[in-house]
Amino acid sequence: MKFIKLSLVTVAVMASTAAMAAEPAYQYSSDAGIIRNTTGAFVGTTKTIFNTLTNPASVSAEVGSLGYGANVGFSVNEKVELQAGWAGGDVADLFGGDFDVEDVEYDVDSDFSNPYLGVQLRPAGNWFTMGAGVIVPDNEIDIRSDGDNGTFEINDETYTGVGELRGSIKHRNELAPYLTVGFRPNISNNFGVFGEVGAAYLGDVNAKVTATGPDLQGAADAANQELENEDYLEWLPIVKLGATYRF
Repeated sequence: MKFIKLSLVTVAVMASTAAMAAEPAYQYSSDAGIIRNTTGAFVGTTKTIFNTLTNPASVSAEVGSLGYGANVGFSVNEKVELQAGWAGGDVADLFGGDFDVEDVEYDVDSDFSNPYLGVQLRPAGNWFTMGAGVIVPDNEIDIRSDGDNGTFEINDETYTGVGELRGSIKHRNELAPYLTVGFRPNISNNFGVFGEVGAAYLGDVNAKVTATGPDLQGAADAANQELENEDYLEWLPIVKLGATYRF
């Protein structure tokens, strides 16, 4: 919870500081690979704020570990852009559709929905970027495993029976702060590409695993406990590629 609060505060401070430093300008710099501010200062009058928010600087399409999606960007100045976007869909199909926990391999079906708000910074005024923000995750993750011919080894215990394990995983956090680094070169006045890597903190998971055969109930209970104890499931890696059109 402290991590979430600190991340939210960080995003707010970054946006506020950048907004106060905003300068009106508009030109494409091929050397830096950036577009100068297209909307003028973000703060100053209510009218200016309204004009900024109703005149987005860019739209982008993306694909990655959050899913397929798009976002809208609002220029604060040449180094700062506010973003609002959404990504989702069947992410499991993008990355092989399985993962291992305690030597048990699970097949995964997913239905992701990840609205997000964030800030993109160009600290050096070139193509290198840093991002921060919050995701509002609503991700469904279904898992299934038939073990090794009906044999499951979980936490040094061996379980054998007829059937398979089925279940679901749900993260507990309603807000997930994220941080990324990446590149965003613009290849012309209007078009650009981008890539980002980072992570979002989704918190502990609630797991619900059941067995389709009575002999595997012990395996289901052990798998449920192991899934909830795995720290790495608290984090969602962020990897994304995309293209941008600037107005």
